[in-house]
Amino acid sequence: MAATAIVTTKGLRRWESGHPWIYRSDVADRPQSEAGVVMVTDSRRRSLGWALWSPRSEISLRFIERDTDVPIDGDWWRQKIERALSRRVGLDTVTNAYRIVHGEADGCPSLVVDRYDRWAVIQLMSAGLETFRNEIVDAIVHVARVDGILARNDVALRSKEGLPRETVVLHGDVPHEIEVDEYGVRYMAAPFTGQKTGAFLDQRENRHLAGGVSKGIALDCFSYHGSFALHLAAGADEVIALDSSAQALERAKQNAAMNGISNIDFVEANAFDFLKEKEGEGARFDTIVLDPPAFAKTRSTIPAALRGYKDINMRAMRLLSRGGTLFTASCSFHLSKALFLEMLEAAAADSGRRIALREIRGQPLDHPEVLTIPETGYIKGALLEALD
Repeated sequence: MAATAIVTTKGLRRWESGHPWIYRSDVADRPQSEAGVVMVTDSRRRSLGWALWSPRSEISLRFIERDTDVPIDGDWWRQKIERALSRRVGLDTVTNAYRIVHGEADGCPSLVVDRYDRWAVIQLMSAGLETFRNEIVDAIVHVARVDGILARNDVALRSKEGLPRETVVLHGDVPHEIEVDEYGVRYMAAPFTGQKTGAFLDQRENRHLAGGVSKGIALDCFSYHGSFALHLAAGADEVIALDSSAQALERAKQNAAMNGISNIDFVEANAFDFLKEKEGEGARFDTIVLDPPAFAKTRSTIPAALRGYKDINMRAMRLLSRGGTLFTASCSFHLSKALFLEMLEAAAADSGRRIALREIRGQPLDHPEVLTIPETGYIKGALLEALD
């Protein structure tokens, strides 16, 4: 017989409002069992559904299924992953790298599955989910028909779950470099060592957008491996790819060479210092991209992060030529959309320029943001134009 957890009224309201997480403080009666799947009831013993159970985590329960008559087994995982993949129909016509499962947004809490051509890179980020490792691997092989599966289980979240941090091949073989094709732009992903699962797949559509408006002299700040710069190069006369990491820029140079692109200059510099220096010189750019790392990693750092975001956006706005475009983004979950837009408004006011908002951007099709689960959304973006 399955172990049972009883949740408080507060926990029940959270689940009924559309959020799958139940925190430790809202579990009135904790299951006397190891991590896995448990039945959840309210205080009146009314069955609510199945949830992943993590005894050591602050997020104790993650709901996965309302129907208590449905067994959580290999077939259940195959059906979940099949449904997730069906929501990505058409993506394979523009890229060979995209997210198949976006955790809670696809009804698979704490699970990430990214496809890179013929391989998959996954993350199992809760103790309850970890107990289904074999079933999940079998389901991915069956549904996605991949040659190999790598687990990038090196995220800090696993430590909070009492799980080891590791990077390990779970099926077949996975190469250390995989060529990604994104709207005809090619670059190398590094599944074993790269950021996230090997590349920033979540900015794919925004890179394509930036490439479509690129012109004249373009500047890609925080360029990393040059993913935005490669798209900008098609429409721009000249692109400056800026990053503080020489190692990252070396990879960017290799990606440019792979595409036969010769109009990118690679500059190793601090973005804040570079923008300030160029403003002092009276320089102008026709296209600018600001895609910095997350400045606000915790809620307490939001005020400092806002100052940083405002400063770089204000300086970028001042550097735009008349009619120039700025694509700017934040990947800080703790910085809300409202705060992001308020920051841009303040930056525009201080820039002394008339800045028009042409488009508000978010995450792509394969990174769905569920309205009742704010943790599924983190990217905020905006396409701006200098009118004077």
